[in-house]
Amino acid sequence: MKKIRLLILLIGSSFLLSAQDFGRTDSLRGFLFPERICYDVTYYHLSLNVDPEEKFIKGFTDIHFDAVKDFDIIQIDLFENFKINRIEFEQQDLNFTREYNTVFVNFNRLVLQGENTSIKVYYEGNPRVAVHAPWDGGFSWQKDENGTDWIGVSCQGLGASSWWPNKDHQSDEPDSMLISCQVPGGLQCVANGNLRFHDLRKSSMHYNTYHWFVSYPINNYDVSLNIGDYTHFSDLYVSGQDTLDLDYYVLSYNEEKAREQFQEVKPMLECYEKFFGPYPFWEDGYALVESPYLGMEHQSAIAYGNDYLPGYRGNTNFIAGLDFDYIIVHETGHEWWGNSITANDISDMWIQESFCTYSEVLFVECMYGYDAMIKYVENQMRMVRNDKPIVGVPHVHQRGSSSDMYQKGSAVLHTIRSLIESDSLWYDLMLSMTDHFKHQTIDGRDVLNYINEKSGYNFDDLYEQYLYTADLPEFQYKIVRKRGKTYLQYRWEANEKFDMPIQLRLKPNEWSWVYPNKEWQEVVLELSSKNFEIATHLFLMDVKKLK
Repeated sequence: MKKIRLLILLIGSSFLLSAQDFGRTDSLRGFLFPERICYDVTYYHLSLNVDPEEKFIKGFTDIHFDAVKDFDIIQIDLFENFKINRIEFEQQDLNFTREYNTVFVNFNRLVLQGENTSIKVYYEGNPRVAVHAPWDGGFSWQKDENGTDWIGVSCQGLGASSWWPNKDHQSDEPDSMLISCQVPGGLQCVANGNLRFHDLRKSSMHYNTYHWFVSYPINNYDVSLNIGDYTHFSDLYVSGQDTLDLDYYVLSYNEEKAREQFQEVKPMLECYEKFFGPYPFWEDGYALVESPYLGMEHQSAIAYGNDYLPGYRGNTNFIAGLDFDYIIVHETGHEWWGNSITANDISDMWIQESFCTYSEVLFVECMYGYDAMIKYVENQMRMVRNDKPIVGVPHVHQRGSSSDMYQKGSAVLHTIRSLIESDSLWYDLMLSMTDHFKHQTIDGRDVLNYINEKSGYNFDDLYEQYLYTADLPEFQYKIVRKRGKTYLQYRWEANEKFDMPIQLRLKPNEWSWVYPNKEWQEVVLELSSKNFEIATHLFLMDVKKLK
């Protein structure tokens, strides 16, 4: 149970939806109505049978919760294409109503504040088939090279309620979870956490049941199943006096390639521990599971589908020509940023993606050095689109820019590092922040305030420009001759209060700080105009030379 923030919602849903392209379905999904904030989930037991031939699932979810307030009705979520057979409470069936993908459960008595109790939701149906996993997710029903069923689940954005009943809001996570998965004989099911046990039973056919236990808080979209003909091998990562279990589940014919490719894991973990502290789900272990789609940061069971190639399925332009496996590095970064630290509202999804993408930068610096890191950041900057703000609209399940929350967010963090001008302070800030917010759901403002407090700088105007505005600040300049001297004239074309300092090369072999704002300023240029430089490798901005 990550503590729910009982927000005082000062705006009504009618106001929230006005002048926006959002409807009732968006508010049901994203808004914390009283039927949601009245209870706090503490534990899930998801149990289901998976039928690959019919692309059908059937099972139940036990939802355990604490009553935060007295209530006799709660909201849970399950996509409307599923049939709910019954909802059980204290050995009695409850009445319920459905509205789109929302289920309102009516209790037969008043549940009192402080009670810990549970409901069991029995359901069945054909889950949504993934169109382009993991971005347009659902169930991926595939066959491996041997014609054997190979199944994966991805649902970030789409929602975990696309395949199992739960309270589908990122602000509420269980303390722990049990996942029981029943699959036909010859197949294995790999899920999150540790395998408690599995058994083989007989009915009209053999089937295997696997029971996986997650001992840490987990966000709903991280819960996943991987079903196939897997080979398992393991290793240990040693950190001080502790050892972390490393488990790898790959298709049987890919074991040799996997053993070679996954050697990247231990040095990567060492780098991440340096910057972010110990792996945050130590008791559950670290795992990579071969998946029929590119990859996903499923907690302690990372989906891997990068074909055992460097870069992005062999394309190393995406990683500035380096040779590491992008999916391993990026998705593992999410164990700290996204899984351990999760945004309360999807509008702040940038917390997860920006910091995770920046974790790649620190990994490159750790493994390849400072100069390689700078080239990597410059490569990220070239991918910035400025299509819309990084921060989305709250309470309607709407994220910000689906592209810029990655590379632009990372470049903003690199910019802040450059402004702080102390790597030791920056590294300490990264390390302390991941520990401070460990295993929590948070708001974007929590992170921004923490950076301000620990750095000793107030970056609020910078945040407003980079996170809440689509456009980059534009550094405008002219080079003019007057009175026998060469002058640089400069200003920002940006938000009214934006006055970020940057570094320029105004003298030979020396970087100088200047403090532009909306007004034109000038400084003597003590070198030729062709040798004048702007530190675009340190600060994210557009640059325009005027005549």
